[in-house]
Amino acid sequence: MQEYETGCMYESFARVYDTFMDNVPYETWAKDFISIMKNYGIEDGILLDLGCGTGSLSVLLHEQGYDMIGVDYSMDMLEIAREKSEGMDILYLEQDMREFELYGTVRAVLCVCDSINYILESEEVKEVFRLVDNYLDPDGLFIFDFNTDYKYRELIGERVIAEDRDEMSFIWDNYYDEEDRINEYALSIFVQEEEDIYRKFQEFHYQRGYSLDEMKEYLEAAGLVFLSAEDGDEGGPVRADSGRIRVIAKEVKKSAMMKDAE
Repeated sequence: MQEYETGCMYESFARVYDTFMDNVPYETWAKDFISIMKNYGIEDGILLDLGCGTGSLSVLLHEQGYDMIGVDYSMDMLEIAREKSEGMDILYLEQDMREFELYGTVRAVLCVCDSINYILESEEVKEVFRLVDNYLDPDGLFIFDFNTDYKYRELIGERVIAEDRDEMSFIWDNYYDEEDRINEYALSIFVQEEEDIYRKFQEFHYQRGYSLDEMKEYLEAAGLVFLSAEDGDEGGPVRADSGRIRVIAKEVKKSAMMKDAE
């Protein structure tokens, strides 16, 4: 297997991330997550936004009364998150999700916008899930999404995507290695600094495609119980051509110990 640099720290892209990701339905996601959590009795308490990026989801959930912790590997993304949530009591931690540490447990962990796909090795995904299990309250929920191998292979594949906005533009050159199941994004970003002067930034991002069966295996290895999955873009049952899948899992070991102790 070819050696790839794990993930990406979103350095240059951080400042333009929200502009080019304005199609991400964070408000709809937040409503969905609140509905899911309330169905399992989680109406308040501390939530962890794992891979929080610029904090859009953390802010929305905070506004609905949840106490939020955001963890991200990128200092640049967290800087924007802190600016966005100025005056809000949100704790942001600069940490690698493969070895994150919290001060205590949380009622639910959310990991969305294909953050899990930046973890390129199966054993490292298992470690992330093990840490999630460790920091969940008894009966706590883990809600995450991931891009499927089908999406990288059939929907994105060998494509070049470009967008031009008023003061910035980008070229997204995509390549998928089917053997290693690694998707490479080469991002060229052009940001206007003066009327006719643009500064160019370039970044490389790597993600791995996964299947739902693999995710179920990793959850089980971490001690979490798989509850359900749905198509992450359209809702409804997972299909063979689902590009994104949303998964709900649950902590069970602590809750079982508590019941045994009663």
